[in-house]
Order: sequence, then structure tokens, then C-alpha cells
Amino acid sequence: MEISNKSVREYSDWFTVDGIDEDTYCISEYRHWEETHCYLLKGNERSLLIDTGLGIRNIYEAVMKLTDQPVTAAATHIHWDHIGGHEYFPDFCAHREELCWLDGGFPLTLDTVKEMVTDRCDLPADYDVNTYRLFQGIPARVLEDKDEIDLGGRIIEVLHTPGHSPGHMCFLDKGRGYLFTGDLVYKDTLLAYYPSTDPEAYLASLEKVAALPVNKVFPGHHSLDIQPELLVRMRDAFRQLKADGKLHHGSGTFGYGDWAVWL
Repeated sequence: MEISNKSVREYSDWFTVDGIDEDTYCISEYRHWEETHCYLLKGNERSLLIDTGLGIRNIYEAVMKLTDQPVTAAATHIHWDHIGGHEYFPDFCAHREELCWLDGGFPLTLDTVKEMVTDRCDLPADYDVNTYRLFQGIPARVLEDKDEIDLGGRIIEVLHTPGHSPGHMCFLDKGRGYLFTGDLVYKDTLLAYYPSTDPEAYLASLEKVAALPVNKVFPGHHSLDIQPELLVRMRDAFRQLKADGKLHHGSGTFGYGDWAVWL
């Protein structure tokens, strides 16, 4: 049964699908602690899937209930919880800065990733984590800052927003004022302590997105109740951390009510 409007919510044994508007959907993995959100954007000619989740279940099957158009997958960044379903989408995009992670250079071992996949997770009874593999592949398109993805009557702008990872991207639907922020912005503890993170770049990325004319913000994890003012609050907090000499690895975890950052 195809979901046709934003009032409909559909569940499977893994995914929850919520309509945002008549041709934008959120596909969520609430049975894992990270509560990863993927987003399907439909144009007149094709669809864009922003992130593909953990890969525990086949997200392609969920997507095909929502569109019969050709689908391009674009990861906000090449972390396991955002590219797990990429194997089902040969037409996928990635940022140049993270191509090596798609070719054997990911900085964590497979065993470490498996532990994160199963941590605090209500796995389907028939799922065998021993079958889990890190997605590897060659993108059909390499993206850069300010590139555009034309879906036919709907243009999505690519924003290079490093900090959480070197090639992290946000996606801006200017026509609707939608900003899809991946792991740059969400309500929980932002992670900026890994060696592959860059707190100074994180601030620069927050400066970029806080200046955008945005109506709605759609994060990569957790609460979907995010208003554009959060972009400004996060930017201001990072500015203060820099002014205080704390915007660097090892300085600690800082809480701001509905979000925090671990440096």
C-alpha cells in the first residue's frame, strides 16, 4: 500500500515511515538506540534518498512502497549507520573527502562496527549480525560544495559541512526551506571527539547552516521536533567554546539543555 500523505504512518518489523509532505518521507529505525532517520525526496522525474540506515533490513523495499521513480542515494557521510543500505542503490553519491572510506580505508574495524550495530538494539529475530559488512563501492557521482541534484522540478543543493566527519554534507531544498542535517545537527550529544572529527570545522559548518533561510530542519537521529532556531543556538555555543579555549579534542562534554557536544 503506497503512502500518499503526511498523516499516514506505516510500520514494518524495522522501519517506521512518516509523511512530511505529499512527496517527502522520513524512514526511521527506532528499534536501534541511534534512531537513524533517512529521507526520501520525490521530484517529477526521480527521487533522492538521503542516507540508507544501518542495513539491518532492506530499505529498498520500504522505498519502493513510496515511489516507482529511479532513486539516487546520497549519504550525508560514510558512517555505517548512514550507508548500510547503499548496496541496493548502485546510483549513489558521496563527497570526495570520504571516498577512501568506501575503498577499505574506514578508520574502525568491522568487529567494532558490529558492536555498535548490536548495542542497545531490538534486532529482528531472524537477523544474524555475523552477516554484517561495511558497504564498499564506487559512487556514480562525486559531490562537492554547492553542487545541485536535479530531481525534476525540485533542486537539492549540496552543502559541504565537515566537522563530524571530513566529507559530511547537508542537503538544502531551497524551494521548501527544508534542511537535512545528518549528524551535524540533532537533539542529543553531538560527537566531535573521534580523531576523524574536527571541532573548528564543525563551528565553520554551523556558521554556514545558521545563516540559511530555513523553514524546517530534519536531523539524522533522534527527535524530529527541531526548529531552525537550534542552528543559531548551536552556532553560538560553539562560538563561546572557541572563545573560552575549549573548542578542541579532549576538552570534555558540554550540555545545553536539549543537546550537548562531546569534544
